Amino acid sequence: MAKICTLAEAIGDNVRDGDTLAMEGFTHLIPYAAGHEIIRQGRKDLFLVRMTPDLIYDQLIGVGAARGMKFSWGGNPGVGSLHRFRDAVENQWPRPLEIEEHSHAAMANAYEAGAANLPFAVLRGYIGADLAKVNPNIRSVTCPFTGEVLAAVPAIRPDVSIIHAQRADRQGNVLIEGISGVQKEAVLAATRSIVTVEEIVDELNPPSPNAVVLPRWAISAVVHAPGGAFPSYAHGYYPRSNAFYIAWDKIARDRDSFTAWISENVLAGKPEDFARHAVRRAANAA
Repeated sequence: MAKICTLAEAIGDNVRDGDTLAMEGFTHLIPYAAGHEIIRQGRKDLFLVRMTPDLIYDQLIGVGAARGMKFSWGGNPGVGSLHRFRDAVENQWPRPLEIEEHSHAAMANAYEAGAANLPFAVLRGYIGADLAKVNPNIRSVTCPFTGEVLAAVPAIRPDVSIIHAQRADRQGNVLIEGISGVQKEAVLAATRSIVTVEEIVDELNPPSPNAVVLPRWAISAVVHAPGGAFPSYAHGYYPRSNAFYIAWDKIARDRDSFTAWISENVLAGKPEDFARHAVRRAANAA
């Protein structure tokens, strides 16, 4: 059953050196507060998994916490490159980074296979693509019924998955609203899981028609972390900070400015710092 605890406790109990770590959230509900706590606790040798690695993985890579990454698109959305990611791949700074690139469809299917406890995913994909030439984990299988040749990729089974969501109840059940991406599958595929939330409430109802409810028995830890998705947005709570994504391009482009930013805003920070970004909904409610 989900343990409701502090972010420091959740990371300390569930994220270990050498883990395969998935942190999902598609355009919104990206678990930035949790990523910062991983950096503060000095985790290392992580193999990162994310469909669309953006700023939070740029930060983890830049501090040397990652040994590798499986992904399907990497960049600063709407702005450009991830400079710490590029520096690690091109110059091995601060350490070499193993990369395994897939398509979006393959990643989504691999998470689905992991959630279903299957060893691999099968899809119609990679037709005419060259990724299979550089990624030995893209293979093919022949359908025993039709003879059709299909693409196959290993299931994603993280040691630990971390997501952000809008609400949890006091028993640890979690509600996700808006674009759900592969958050549900990432949690169900993982051995351990952490969910940070904007609010802890008595009841999750009434959810919107497209809501996802994750049951408490599928979650290891739930953390009250208002503002924990900033600078991404939390549907119904606060908007995306486009200004921060633009500013990150300059911050991360230079090693010294990146290191200074991490020291000031992450290493010297605390989870409660994110709460100042979660004032919009409260102000509207008042």
